[in-house]
Amino acid sequence: MNVLIVFLVLGALYCAFGWLLTRFGLKGLQCTRSFSRLTFFEGEEGELVEVVRNDRPMLIPWLRLESNISPHLRLGRQENLTASDARHYASLFTLMPYQQVRRRHRVRFLHRGAYDLGNATLTAGDVLGLFQRSREQSMQVPVLVFPRLLEDDRLPRPLSLLLGEANTRRPLLTDPFLVRGIRTYHIGDPVRDIHWPATARMGEAQVRLFDPTTQTKLMVILNMQRTDDQWNAKLMDYEEDAIEYGISVAATLCVRALRSGLAAGFAANMPLAGEEDSLVMLPDAGPAREEEMLAVFARLSILRTLSFPYFLRTLTQLTDMDILILSCYDSEEIRLSMEQLRSQNNRVALHLMEEGGGAA
Repeated sequence: MNVLIVFLVLGALYCAFGWLLTRFGLKGLQCTRSFSRLTFFEGEEGELVEVVRNDRPMLIPWLRLESNISPHLRLGRQENLTASDARHYASLFTLMPYQQVRRRHRVRFLHRGAYDLGNATLTAGDVLGLFQRSREQSMQVPVLVFPRLLEDDRLPRPLSLLLGEANTRRPLLTDPFLVRGIRTYHIGDPVRDIHWPATARMGEAQVRLFDPTTQTKLMVILNMQRTDDQWNAKLMDYEEDAIEYGISVAATLCVRALRSGLAAGFAANMPLAGEEDSLVMLPDAGPAREEEMLAVFARLSILRTLSFPYFLRTLTQLTDMDILILSCYDSEEIRLSMEQLRSQNNRVALHLMEEGGGAA
């Protein structure tokens, strides 16, 4: 009889604990997730950091944190982590009163893009599984995956044209940082070029002489269409590889141009994710330009906005540039549009991204 009473008391206490767990257990939980960096390159590895804190004087026997994850983000295997089909994962915790647990999961980024893990489901329960309670928690966990930058053997051949190493027909400008000397002021010289200390020393106006420099602007234009008669605005998954290669080529060339001190721009008959208009980024330079362009490449959506020959004809603002066109095919209409770009004082080359392709 005494044993029965003990079991009844223990059962009552366990039920009371289960009631408290389902009533208050999740209310005292704070959960955050973040990636170790905000940006990665395709193929790189990083970490997904989870921090769970129990702010209540209550034992949480087990807590399951579940979320969907893109198949392009591959999680490493751990004892306290389960993943299925690379789309769903669950992480398990046991929390003592006022305890905080930090857990790190290895992640490989398989494909360029903008990702966010979004909502998570938290489920707390007892050891026997008799009592459990779940709730949704909204989490902003963004990460931006830049396209893979390519080696020389995977890039188009005319690099001397693209990166400004060949002779160019651009007008010579003066570089204000390259001072060659001074001379006597002539009528028509800009007042800003007057060298005031030399003027005071020589007794007559003196102006600085600058070395010339060549202004080179690289513009890469990518064709989303696989064929001239493509009617569908969206490609099948297996057809996107050539376009993804073109995005990597464009990103690599623009980054190299920027690191060489040149201005770089990009255009495509594709929109950014969530937008509708074709993308046009006019050439520019500067320390922040590289990350700005890589972010654009990451967010590109492989969806046709305009037929490519027509898109080229809309680019009337492109003048005095070195233009590289990346396309899976060549056509008479594309050639005519290239001639229009040349008439705007541009140097234009076409690179075919499939077998048998080359530069024209």
